[in-house]
Formats: sequence, structure tokens, C-alpha cells
Amino acid sequence: MAMYYQEHGNKNASMTLLFLHGGGVSGWMWDKQIQYFSDYHCIVADLPEQGLSKHEPNFSILDSAEKLLDLIEEKAQGKQVVVIGFSLGAQIAIQMLSKKANLIDFAIINSALVRPSPYAKKFISPTLKWAFPLIKNKTFSKIQAKMLYIEHDHLERYYQESCQMKVETLIRIVEENLSFEIPEHFNQAQAKILITVGEKEKAMMRKSAIDLVKSNPNCQGVVLAKIGHGVSLAKPDFFNRMIEGWVNDGNIPEGKIID
Repeated sequence: MAMYYQEHGNKNASMTLLFLHGGGVSGWMWDKQIQYFSDYHCIVADLPEQGLSKHEPNFSILDSAEKLLDLIEEKAQGKQVVVIGFSLGAQIAIQMLSKKANLIDFAIINSALVRPSPYAKKFISPTLKWAFPLIKNKTFSKIQAKMLYIEHDHLERYYQESCQMKVETLIRIVEENLSFEIPEHFNQAQAKILITVGEKEKAMMRKSAIDLVKSNPNCQGVVLAKIGHGVSLAKPDFFNRMIEGWVNDGNIPEGKIID
């Protein structure tokens, strides 16, 4: 089966926005953005082995990036392209920018880990196999949802999708996430790239944002105050204005600028 995606908004608009979700959620995380950007052509994909792409085999960041680049070329048809990625989706966006330097015009990279953890890799499989039954525990799911700023309206869907995920899928996703590093040709990407990270996120994530800003002259970065992992869910109105300001005027949102 092909990767599942939905198109929203105005297909005749001059700009296409592609939204890429994080691991453990799916395209529904962008509902508030889809409502706000109704005058734009919006595409929301469910990444392989996740959401409504759960039957798409063997998730990888590289394969996902290649499929999404093909999708953009098919759907954008000469329009300006904006790619918005969160966490795992942000890593895929980075890979896309590195594969085709001129295809994407603007990118918002939110909370992308680019510092590999090679020593952690050998513990991923046994740890996740041990902890996997917790995913089907609703109390545990509610705790996880709260950490990700998932509201009550999406809680049941988040829980159901978590229950449907196979342990092998979770292992693949986490291994891909923790082994990702800045691709070789990222420095050649021509897009205007905004790197964001939450002030309350882990130090490794904040260091990754610094690495990204230093890796491409078109990158600008900001640490968002009083926020953890998931600004688009925690502060959707702020996030929507941030996208609009960056794309239309090159405005950097309020926060600590990353040098």
C-alpha cells in the first residue's frame, strides 16, 4: 500500500504546505494547522507503519523522505513548497532538504534530534520489548499524552493508534530517531529554514538545534520559551502565526536566538 495522505484547503493556491508528524502520533496532530491554513494547499501525510499508513512496510527516515519528495513533485506542480516537521517528521524534513536542494522553498524544523546515540542503540530493542505492554495501559497512555500536550479530543485516537503499533515498528522508529545525524548535503539546501526547539526540552535536543543552525547558512534558529517537546500542540495559535510570519515576512518568533 502507498503512504496515506490527505489534501486540504485550496488546491489552486500558490503555495503548498506539507506537514510531517512526530513518532507515536499521526497526521491528526496537525488539525489546528489545517483549520488555520484553509487558504493554502495543505498536505498531511501519515508516515509508514503509523496512523493510516500502518500497513506500509519497514519505516525508515530515508525511504520516507524519498516518497515525500515524489509526492511534492506530483502535487505541488511548480508552487512554492513549505515543509513543516515535528521531531521524527523534522528529521525527515532535514533528509528531504538534503536530497533535493532546490525543491523546497521554506522549512520549519521543530525539535529535530541530530546527535546520534550509538551506545543507546544496543539497549533499544530489549528495553522496548520489556516496556511495550505499558503502551496498552490507558493510564500510561494518558501520562504520555500529557507530556506531548495532546488534548482530550485526540486522546482516544492516540491511545488506539498506540495499541495498534507493533513492537517491531516501535523499535525501528526509535532506532532511526536515535541514529539520525545531519546528512552530508544538508549544507547545500536552498530553502529558508527556521530551526526551533523548546526551552524545556532535553539538552541534546537544544544542542542539535545549534548544530543545524551552524550547518547551513540559510538556517536561523530560536529557543522557544517555557515550552517542551511539542509546541504545535501546546500553543497552536502561536505556532500558526510563527509559520505565517516566517514564510511571508521572514520573521523569527520571540525567544532566544541561536547563534
